[in-house]
Amino acid sequence: MNITPLMPMATAVWLVENTTLTFKQIANFCNLHEIEVQGIADGEVAKGIKPYNPITAGQLTREEIELSSKDKNRPLNIINFNIDIKEIEKKTKKYVPLSKRQDKPDSVLWLLKNHSKLKDSQIAKLVGITKNSVVAIRNKSYWNFNNLNSKDPVAINLFTQKDLTEALEKADRRIKKEQKLKEKLQKQNV
Repeated sequence: MNITPLMPMATAVWLVENTTLTFKQIANFCNLHEIEVQGIADGEVAKGIKPYNPITAGQLTREEIELSSKDKNRPLNIINFNIDIKEIEKKTKKYVPLSKRQDKPDSVLWLLKNHSKLKDSQIAKLVGITKNSVVAIRNKSYWNFNNLNSKDPVAINLFTQKDLTEALEKADRRIKKEQKLKEKLQKQNV
C-alpha cells in the first residue's frame, strides 16, 4: 500500500519549487505521473495551486529530502505515523426523568446487597445520588428505608452494564492493592 502525502499536487508544487529532487522521485512520492511533475515545473500544470510544505506538515524531514537529493535512485519516504483515532466518550450528566428518580434509592439498596465491595462514593457516582444518602441507606437510617424495594439499576436504565463492570473492576483493583499493603505491613511487623 502506497501512502501518499496530504494534498499530493500541492506537495509536488512545493517539492518542485524548493528541492533538487528528480521529477521521478517527486512523482513516486506524491503518487503522480512523472509528466505531471514536469508540467508543474514548466508552469503548465497546477496553476493557482498553493504549495504545501510537507516538512511543516510533519510528512517529511529536511534530512529525508537531503538524502534523496544526493542519491537520485533513492525514493522519498513519508513519515509514517500510526495514529489511533479513538472515539472520545464525553461524560455528560444523563437526564433522569422524574418518574425514575424515585428508583435511585432502590438501586442503591440493590447495589449494596449485590455488590458490597463497591465504595459508597462509587455507588453515589453510578446512581447519581449523594454519598450521604448511600450511607443512610447502608445504615438503614434513610428516611424512607422501610418502603425501599431493591431494583437492578441496569435493568431500569439508570446506567449501563459497562459502567457497572468498570466500577466493579476498579473496586477489585482497590481491594487487591489494600490486601498487598496489609500483607506488606504484616511482614514488616514480624
